[in-house]
Amino acid sequence: MNPLKLLPTRTNSKYERLPGADSNGSPFNSVSLKKYRWRSPSPGAERFPGFVKLSLSRLLILATTSILCLSLIIIGGYRGHRRIHTEKPPAQSSYPWERFEKFTGYFNGVGTLVPKSQWTPEQHYMSQNITVKPPVNTKPSSHPPLDPFAFNPYSEYLSDEYKSEHFEVKECYLDEAETVRLPNVFAYNGLPQNISEPSFGSYGVLGLRDDVCWERFGRFGPYGYGYEREEGGLGLAEKSEKVGSGKVWKQQAKIDYRNVNWGEAQQRCYEKNKKRFQNETAPTDKHARAEWRPKKPVARQAYILRSYTGYKYDDHQLLTMRAMITELSLKTGGEYDVHLLVQVRDDSIPIWTDREIYQKTLEESVPEEFWGITTLWSEQLMKLYYPTPFPDNFDNPSGQPIHGVYRGAHFPLFWFAQQHPEYDYYWNWEMDLRFTGHYYEFNKKISNWAKQQPRKGLWERSSRYYMPELHGSWSDFAKMVEEETFMDPDGPVWGPVTFPNAGMLPMLNETKPPRTYLEDEYEWGVGEEADLITFNPIFDPSKTNWVFRDDVDGYSRAFPIPPRRIAIITVSRLSKRLLDIAHKETYKMRHTMFPEMWPPSIALHHGLKAAYVPHPVYFDRLWPLDYMDQIFNHPKKPTDSVFGWGEHNQLGSSFYYNSGFAGSLWRRWFGYKENKEGGSWLELTTTGRMCLRSTLLHPIKWERGPTE
Repeated sequence: MNPLKLLPTRTNSKYERLPGADSNGSPFNSVSLKKYRWRSPSPGAERFPGFVKLSLSRLLILATTSILCLSLIIIGGYRGHRRIHTEKPPAQSSYPWERFEKFTGYFNGVGTLVPKSQWTPEQHYMSQNITVKPPVNTKPSSHPPLDPFAFNPYSEYLSDEYKSEHFEVKECYLDEAETVRLPNVFAYNGLPQNISEPSFGSYGVLGLRDDVCWERFGRFGPYGYGYEREEGGLGLAEKSEKVGSGKVWKQQAKIDYRNVNWGEAQQRCYEKNKKRFQNETAPTDKHARAEWRPKKPVARQAYILRSYTGYKYDDHQLLTMRAMITELSLKTGGEYDVHLLVQVRDDSIPIWTDREIYQKTLEESVPEEFWGITTLWSEQLMKLYYPTPFPDNFDNPSGQPIHGVYRGAHFPLFWFAQQHPEYDYYWNWEMDLRFTGHYYEFNKKISNWAKQQPRKGLWERSSRYYMPELHGSWSDFAKMVEEETFMDPDGPVWGPVTFPNAGMLPMLNETKPPRTYLEDEYEWGVGEEADLITFNPIFDPSKTNWVFRDDVDGYSRAFPIPPRRIAIITVSRLSKRLLDIAHKETYKMRHTMFPEMWPPSIALHHGLKAAYVPHPVYFDRLWPLDYMDQIFNHPKKPTDSVFGWGEHNQLGSSFYYNSGFAGSLWRRWFGYKENKEGGSWLELTTTGRMCLRSTLLHPIKWERGPTE
């Protein structure tokens, strides 16, 4: 028992408790809003000691001592938490956004598909107060009006330009005998009529296809959805509406996944294409060398899924992981390796001294098909790798130890990068993320977009949500942000940020600006790969009441707290350069911060290139645009920030740590009922199964629901 639980604290100090989160007026009352970030209780917390027989006198002594200790703990806990309590937001029964009209077009099925040229988003009618929308086909259809097609984002590999610069991509297979070819996935070349536009972000700006949608059979059927285990699939579609899904199987043979070893498949693919990732050796002949043009090596990337022992891998999760490995690693000729980085929560298991125990722990914790991509780690290892002390903590509202997975979740990522220096970039991915589109198209397009971003104004643009319907083109948005920056007394970020301190690593010459901010014509940084790519804005926590804004260690308290930046949830792409600097700052300088704050702050301090990608984010209802911009981009005071007490505004979005709409949308897309809505009967009797554009969803805390 923890006596501190008797005190009125925030939700275990994970984040600010949402004001009014228990209100009957909230549409997400039944959804758990606690954030999961591969964090766990103390090792062994699930074990309980046996009963111990005690004498009466010993029981009295024990009871007296317990009461005394309890009193001391409560008093101490109260004093330690008193400041946090004074910051608690006022109770509120409802929020303005709960009164906004809900969208329904998301649930129009494949029976309503139209080419994009004929599509009208639901906002068009609602924002103009048009109460009668043009009718859509609401009758059951024997087949969708459009046919699915094999989606191929790898056409560049066949282009003459690519072949002139890089070695060719050699085809990889699922089996060693090279008889089982990699599957294709299928999209529809159209959109459900009246499906909503995203509120934040843009397909066009990132170069993503915005004229196609994905339904569950075309997206995950090739990975085992919809056919039985006896055939090597996972089932999951016994009671599903499946009209027209047979057109997928006519184009894609069902694959038996029962004997696939993904680790071996990845390794074979890399070995087959190894030449693509190495610097080419010049020919020895003088005449040949004169005409020789070296091929450019292709960057390698690690895609790291963060898990823990005891994690339950639902069959839906297996579909997602198979898609990641196929689309990112095998179909790219080994450009990516997908890794499963698993925390062993019980530190008493000697995985570092006994290979047999290591293997036994791995096999008990991970599905067999992923054994070959898994690496185990523990908090004890992190204590050895990054030893204390980390002095002069400014504030630790969670009260958690620095090496615990809660405050030290970034340590194993740094460690992994040091153990695997062969990669140029590392994607830090959470197990509760889902994506409805094609992984390679998404990763490639956002990486290219970030590479082409000029550094001038990039920190400022990355601190805001881009709303195309309000802000106009990306160029218009950039001009608006520049004007706001000139009005800001703090001015722009330009190169490494210096501040008073008791010791720092030396700055890199290549990150120092080549000219002044005013002299730069949006040239510096164009063509430079981003060191950090995030999926939520990179904001200044000192201007919010985000609860962990001052959780900073190792910097002398004789000086002011260092400047910081943070992007909520640790999902990101990080360069080897950034991770090497962060590793050295951690073990050499004993500097660290809260996990979501440390990599962005490293980028800020050392002048690295960091960008928030404006990927499409949807909301469950119609927000007035000016009001949405004021709430999300221009809060009137720190306590209004959507990164703090204002987090309730994110509940209806498709991407945030506490989103309720993300999970609801995902389960409805799979054909399950949610809040007594949807399900197979509704799909069968109306417009069929849902079809969504490429959308990144978070968090997905569970995936199954009732079908009827």
